Amino acid sequence: MTQRNEKPPAASNETAKQVRPVPAPTIEVSGVSKWYGDVVALSDVSFNVEPGVTALLGPNGAGKSTLFRMLAGLTKPSMGSVRVLGRPVRGDTSLYRHLALVPEGENLYPFLTGREFVRLNAFLQGLPDADNVTRRVLTTTGLLDDADRAIGGYSKGMRQRIKIAAALAHDPDVLILDEPLNGTDPYQRVQLIELIRDLGTAGRTVIVSSHILREVERFADRILVIVNGKLAAAGDFHAIREKLDEHAHNVRLRTNDPRQLAAALVRLPALRGIRLAGEDVVVVETDDVRELYGSISGIARAEGLRLYEVAALDDSLASVVAYITER
Repeated sequence: MTQRNEKPPAASNETAKQVRPVPAPTIEVSGVSKWYGDVVALSDVSFNVEPGVTALLGPNGAGKSTLFRMLAGLTKPSMGSVRVLGRPVRGDTSLYRHLALVPEGENLYPFLTGREFVRLNAFLQGLPDADNVTRRVLTTTGLLDDADRAIGGYSKGMRQRIKIAAALAHDPDVLILDEPLNGTDPYQRVQLIELIRDLGTAGRTVIVSSHILREVERFADRILVIVNGKLAAAGDFHAIREKLDEHAHNVRLRTNDPRQLAAALVRLPALRGIRLAGEDVVVVETDDVRELYGSISGIARAEGLRLYEVAALDDSLASVVAYITER
């Protein structure tokens, strides 16, 4: 037998791009509908979710919680199928070892400490080393210092994090978070957003529901938009974000001297209009919202002004839905 020592030809860049592996979807929803009598909660919804953080956007009542209950195997679709990690999720109790649902409601035990609550969940999962598991997830969620306080004395943000800690006890591959930022203050929101990003970066599949666009762009690269029980869009969030920024925006600015701020802002080239709207409010219409956001702090500082709020009046889920509808 002749031995061949020739090296195979090096793959071109184009070939390398073609053979680059694509992450397999961990969640597959195919033609799912759900109705309760004459009420249709979901209608023919199909999508895939891959590892990382995906946001489920939709107004209240759009069907987000119903869909999440299906992903967790708690609600049976009236039609269609839901698969997680390649297996039908409904009735497969072994699959529950690999996923976790953090519901919007707070079904907590206020008399238990945070440590006791997480340890209870570790025990119910049959984990052999519940104490170490509990310490690990309390550290991950930033609650170790408050672990021995009763949950009844926790703030809203801490209660949201203790729910996530309990869900992480069995180290799930798929984590479903239903409106985890609801009711939290700005500092708590920053903590939770960092935690969600870290979970996605670690390789988990994290799907998070929200109805606030500004929150979503801070932790998700992909979005699903549900409107009236139907999937309105699915894809890259940043592409939609860039399209939204091409339109004129109205931004509300609260300051200690709105007239002086308005006079300073008229120099911005992309300014369409500006008006006073109250004792401390200026409303600016601009063609380049990014320029405004990048300039406003420096302008206020140069003028010796204080900024109390910068909020886009039309930077909302409604803007996303309108953009999708226009397409």
